[in-house]
Amino acid sequence: MKVLLEQDIKGTGKKGDIVNVAEGYARNFLLPRKMASPADKAAVNAMNIQKSAAQHRKFQAGIQAREEAKRLENTAVVVYARVGGSGKLFGNISGKEVAIALEKQKGITLDKKKISLEPVHGVGEYKAKANLFEGVGVTFTVIVKAMEG
Repeated sequence: MKVLLEQDIKGTGKKGDIVNVAEGYARNFLLPRKMASPADKAAVNAMNIQKSAAQHRKFQAGIQAREEAKRLENTAVVVYARVGGSGKLFGNISGKEVAIALEKQKGITLDKKKISLEPVHGVGEYKAKANLFEGVGVTFTVIVKAMEG
């Protein structure tokens, strides 16, 4: 019996696959648990529409990521940190501080997990990389300045 899988099933297939399974397995296990539906024309058509919509969303996200990369390229963002007498930082600068500074200074919203920063030891300029999408990464400058007061 041909069924359309509604979720990944180990040993059978992945979500969206049309697979041929034993009739008893389909009727007694897959269908009652809503793990699959009969592979009729309407179900196959609906799955194809969902796949094309997901593909379109991914394409649009890639375009948006490239536009963000152009805005972020050759950008410098200033981050203020507490500094000791010898010029060393108290603590560390993380992607979170860089993301907050990017939003305040440049209006660019970026997830802190997408930012990788070289180790920051003191005041100065450092390179940071933002991985915006599959194959879309951009390098920008982070300037660390001493916090006044």
